[in-house]
Order: sequence, then C-alpha cells, then structure tokens
Amino acid sequence: MSRPVIRPRRLRRTPALRRLVGETQVRASQLVLPVFVREGATEPVPIGSMPGVVQHTRDSLKAAALEAAELGLGGVMLFGIPATKDATGSGAIDPTGILNLAINDVVAEVGDQLTVMSDLCLDEFTDHGHCGLLTPDGEVDNDKTLAAYAEMAIAQAEAGVDMVGPSGMMDGQVAVIRQALDAGEHSGVSILAYSAKYASAFFGPFREAVDSSLDGDRKTYQQDPGNVREGVREVLLDVEQGADIVMVKPALAYLDVVARVRDAVDVPVAAYNISGEYSMVEAAAAHGWIDRDAAVLETLTSIRRAGADVILTYWAVDAARLLAR
Repeated sequence: MSRPVIRPRRLRRTPALRRLVGETQVRASQLVLPVFVREGATEPVPIGSMPGVVQHTRDSLKAAALEAAELGLGGVMLFGIPATKDATGSGAIDPTGILNLAINDVVAEVGDQLTVMSDLCLDEFTDHGHCGLLTPDGEVDNDKTLAAYAEMAIAQAEAGVDMVGPSGMMDGQVAVIRQALDAGEHSGVSILAYSAKYASAFFGPFREAVDSSLDGDRKTYQQDPGNVREGVREVLLDVEQGADIVMVKPALAYLDVVARVRDAVDVPVAAYNISGEYSMVEAAAAHGWIDRDAAVLETLTSIRRAGADVILTYWAVDAARLLAR
C-alpha cells in the first residue's frame, strides 16, 4: 500500500504548530458586551432565560463596565429598562431617563478605556413595545419615528456616548441620525448601524431581558429570514447614508449573510451573537450535553471566520478570560 506524500496533519501535530498556522483568531478587543440597566433597581435582577446575565443597577453597571475595560474588551452596548413607558417612548429622549444616565455613568467610570455604545431604539421605552411611533391604526410610522430617533441620538450624544446603535430598521434612520448629530455639533459620535436585522425566533430571551411590552411581531420592518440580497442592500444603503460600522443580527443562523456583507463593504462589519444563541448553549451545557467553554470559543470563532470584525456577545467577559489562559 502506497503511503501518502501530502500530509496536512503534520501542521496539526502540536499546539504550537496549530497556533502558527491558525487562520482565524478571536481577541478580547473585538468583543462588545451588551448590558442591561434597570431604573430603580437596588440589586442586580437575574434574567431567567439567560443564565448568568442580569439587569444591572446603576452601581453594578459601573462595576461591570470597569471589569470589561480591565479585560480589554472593545466596548459595551447599553440597554435601558425604564420604570414607566408611554406611547411615544419619551423616556428615551429625557436626559434623566435611565439609558442616558447610564451612558453618563459608564463614561465617567471608564472614560476612553472602553468604547461606550448605546442602543438607539424606542422598543424598550414604548408601552406597545414597537421600535417606532404608531399611526392611529396601529402601524409603525416610519417618518415620524425618524424624528424621534434624531432626538434620541442628540440625547445620547449629550450624555457622552461614543457610538450610537440604531436598531429599529426604519428606512433612512442612519441618514437622519447622522444629520442630527452633525447639526448638533456631535460629529465625533459614530454610528453602528443594525443594518441587516432579521425577524428572528432567537430574540425570545432578549424580550425578557428588557421587559418588552410587544404583543405581536416586527415583520413589517425587520427582514425576512430567507432573504440575503435584501440584507446586503440594506447594508449598502446604510453605508451610503454614513454608517461607520454595519451589523448583521442575529449571527449564527446568518453567517452566510455576514460573509456576503463582508465582501460587499469596506467598513468594519459587526455581528450580534444574540440572546437565543447564548441561551441554547447555556442550556445544553447545564445538562452536561456539551463542553460550555469550548462551545463558546467555537461559536465566536465561527462568527469571526464568516467575516465579522466585531462581535456583540453576552459571553464577552467569559471569552476574554478563556482567551487569556
């Protein structure tokens, strides 16, 4: 029997060799930690469907941000949970609203050690749970919502945010936000656009995390899970309108979209490793069905391999520690 001359296994023989020829690496600086802060909370509130994740108090949020900075993470993405909601999501624009206060807290705590990002959307603040303002017949009014987003962007910029993350999937949102920031002398604030955001079944645990009031779905503004070209089109429109970074959300079920977007643009590409993806791995690990730490790193590596430069993930802290071993 002839022996093989070409032996790819030679380069897998030792850990050092595998590191030497490794094609894809995950670094802590590429990871962004999404964090939730609850108005009026006196202690962190565990999120039942997301083991290990909590709704923070303002004080525990500052501690989490400091830990993220010390671990060398790339940033934090802040989500606010108000004590009261209304039809227009007025708490999102109020300078004393929980999200704007949280921005100010985190910036004061970590300064330039960490990129402070904030979700720019009304869904956490509206009593109907939609990402925009509603018409009298209950439809989301795209253009009136844009005016609210512009106000929200200014409020977040004045609170000190480094980067806003418009996630509502309203047509023209990036252009309106960019114009508002520039006109308000906040041209240094950048935009991480949720450009290809799909109407996914994997968002479920997030709804608990933000105490969502949504009854129904968001299929009239988030994308159909079967569409790839539409996702690339949305991304290109956002780049044209001034997005500094574009994002695909979710990540794992949309790695092909991440790859297509990476090929289509020359700005950084982010992907959001969302709540349902997190919870599935945590649940399987809790049953002893998989090796949690290995699965976490493999998941993040797959997102990087698809082409993401930045990953938003609830595992950011754990992954940074694993990578430092």
